[in-house]
Amino acid sequence: MHIAATLRRKLEQSFAPSRLDVTDESARHAGHGAHAGKETHFALVVVSDAFTGKSRVERHRMVHSVLAEELVVGGVHALALTALTPQEDRAA
Repeated sequence: MHIAATLRRKLEQSFAPSRLDVTDESARHAGHGAHAGKETHFALVVVSDAFTGKSRVERHRMVHSVLAEELVVGGVHALALTALTPQEDRAA
């Protein structure tokens, strides 16, 4: 399974997001932890009720906890993460 698909599956199972964008930005980072043809750098937008009442740091910790395996041994070098509640997403 591709890393992007694994990230998507885990985030969907854990947060039931109303919006989930998983963007592989690895090609933009060639030579900086990215290897040709490998998925190493991602931009994530996760919009979920699970983030209601949580600080930005708490939200990031929640996502990092769910994706711990990919971040530690799975080859993901970097995440650009936006974690919002549905209300915050509508206001943007």
